[in-house]
Amino acid sequence: MSDPFFTPISGFDLPRFAGVPTFMRLPHVDFDHARLEDVQIGLIGAPWDGGTTNRPGPRHGPRQLRDMSTMIRAQNGATDVRPFEAANCADLGDVAPNPADVMDSLARMKAFYDRVKAAGIRPLTGGGDHLCTLPILRSLAADAPVGMVHFDSHTDLFHSYFNGTMYTHGTPFRRAVEEGLLDPTRVCMIGIRGTAYDSEDRDFAHSVGIRVIGIEEFHARGVDDVMHEARDIVGKGDTYVSYDIDFVDPAFAPGTGTPEIGGPNSYQALQVVRALKGVNIIGADLVEVSPPFDASGGTAYLGASIMFELLCMMVSQV
Repeated sequence: MSDPFFTPISGFDLPRFAGVPTFMRLPHVDFDHARLEDVQIGLIGAPWDGGTTNRPGPRHGPRQLRDMSTMIRAQNGATDVRPFEAANCADLGDVAPNPADVMDSLARMKAFYDRVKAAGIRPLTGGGDHLCTLPILRSLAADAPVGMVHFDSHTDLFHSYFNGTMYTHGTPFRRAVEEGLLDPTRVCMIGIRGTAYDSEDRDFAHSVGIRVIGIEEFHARGVDDVMHEARDIVGKGDTYVSYDIDFVDPAFAPGTGTPEIGGPNSYQALQVVRALKGVNIIGADLVEVSPPFDASGGTAYLGASIMFELLCMMVSQV
């Protein structure tokens, strides 16, 4: 029996364009709330894009994701999962970044997720640029390295940008491997494509055992085969899922800062998440939605739908 407190507001009771938008119309529970100890999965906004190196805007992503997520209903139309009955879910609000200081923002984010972890809550985050994932991993993987399934058109494995800048949205997973947060032999990156500066990122991946599945291989093999391999790579251990919206072709998700053509369509974007069934997901994120490049909200609605699919996978571990 689900707890009525954690039941989202139905569109039959309040029109979806009305009320204060929270992720999927869930209750807002902050760290001082009396029901915090009952939350099992927390949806969190990370409104920060201090790691962006080209087109900015993901700092506005969580707000648009929340707004578009009011369209999410109670039941998954493909899998029949009803996640809000399977687990106590709540919107935990936003991390409060420092838009003028990258290092302070990284520290603030880690401190926030330390509190989430201490409360026994598994986080599902809407970003924000991809550097946001690093402080989340610093918290969740503080005790032991984790595996990761990474959907993206970029590896984000570069050593540095601009003559030694170590913290950008193109470097988080290089740092995560170096810091012992990720077990590289349990990392699978899917959808990688586009022009490149050089092969430094892929050379690093090969040197440490990260499996990179480029978009040509993805299309040639298909979702089922690729995701079977991804599940084998991460195995049954603790696994983080990081999903950059630019994994999806910009014809379907134009609202992002670094689009790459030739990607999956919006249906495949959902399929790959549904194929994570059985993976031990300790946390997940959907990042790089940039509303200035898609004011219509279509990209954010796809992002919110992907977050719902991730939630449906996460409740199976409750």
